[in-house]
Amino acid sequence: MSKRIKITFFGLAGLLLLAVLLYQIPYINSVVSWRIEKFAIYAKNVINPVGPVPTALPVTPPPATPTTLATATLTPIVNLTPSITPTATFAPLPAQASIQSPAYEQQTPNNCGPAALSMALHMYGWEGNQTGIANFIKPITGDRNVNPEELRYYVRTQAGWLNLEYRVGGSVELLKRLLAANYPVIVESVTSLDPNDALGPTDDLWAAHYLLITGYDDGAQEFTIQDSYHGADLKISYTKLEEEWRPFNNLYIVMYFPQFEEEIKTLLGSDWDPSLNRQNALDSSQAAAGKDSADAFTWFNLGSNLVYFDRYEEAALAYDKARELGLPLRMFRYQFGPFLAYFHSNRNEDLLVLTDYARGITDMSEEAWLWYGFGLYRNGDYSGALKAWEKADKINPNFFEDQAQKAIDLVQ
Repeated sequence: MSKRIKITFFGLAGLLLLAVLLYQIPYINSVVSWRIEKFAIYAKNVINPVGPVPTALPVTPPPATPTTLATATLTPIVNLTPSITPTATFAPLPAQASIQSPAYEQQTPNNCGPAALSMALHMYGWEGNQTGIANFIKPITGDRNVNPEELRYYVRTQAGWLNLEYRVGGSVELLKRLLAANYPVIVESVTSLDPNDALGPTDDLWAAHYLLITGYDDGAQEFTIQDSYHGADLKISYTKLEEEWRPFNNLYIVMYFPQFEEEIKTLLGSDWDPSLNRQNALDSSQAAAGKDSADAFTWFNLGSNLVYFDRYEEAALAYDKARELGLPLRMFRYQFGPFLAYFHSNRNEDLLVLTDYARGITDMSEEAWLWYGFGLYRNGDYSGALKAWEKADKINPNFFEDQAQKAIDLVQ
């Protein structure tokens, strides 16, 4: 071997070793692995493009029809208790309100939930950052979703001097009421991704996104938001927020010191009670589904509110209608009510079809793998179910207090 070849060989070996060592640095690892993953996903979808959300399999005989669900008078699940005032009379709100914005925190990949929570926690004297939150509730960077339950779990266990509650069916008026009382609010809404983050050439770029709201202005008809993806102190119109909030059942999150719980109860009224809140949302979504303007998100929200009350057969039919009208391809990265509805209504093939689609869109989704495993288990494929549950457990070992491990115990 000539001297020049030796120098070249050892030089390349040295560069390879340096690259390996640099890859061990957490920041470099997260940035590089994220880009490698994005490239691999895009290449896969160039060869095998992502298709639309599959429509439901035929149900024979159908126990009801989506139209029946929209027009029937659903019996309330809960009764209003004397301790909760269903409709309170509130003092007129100021024309504008603003809470001092926290230090802005740009999200790292897949981290809008931890970043929004981190900024909100800073407003209550907390001193951590999104990395600590993410490491606790989603230890794998590739995990694309953080549920509100996970955010609540973090606050209750790691910042126990605060309380966090989330509800659905929020309104512009409610957001303004909380802001005027000096409570910042996190909402789950929609964003359009940068084309560089596309799954493939057919990607609709639709994604869930948490926003921290810190102010409003009736004159401009705008909220002030802290958007970890797009920037600090941005403005969004009331109408635009409502449009982008609705796909997630108008979910909102509020934090407060325990000594102010009575004030929060007053501000939320009947929505303070989780079951009453869901009953209110169910009534509203049923009314919306009965209108000609009802779209896929209307039906999806109806299904999710029915799932809350274990009305799985009715929920499955509402989800069928949502799928028929067309849902964004990432919908099942963030919301999993259909998995419960199809499983509990014994529509196992629909469960398998939908969870298989969800895994194709987002391989690193513990929820999709968990319910895919339950579908396989019900079909008698215990080996396949075990592999699916082990995958879910690997993605997030803390997943819902280790639901995956509990499932694994069924076949071991």
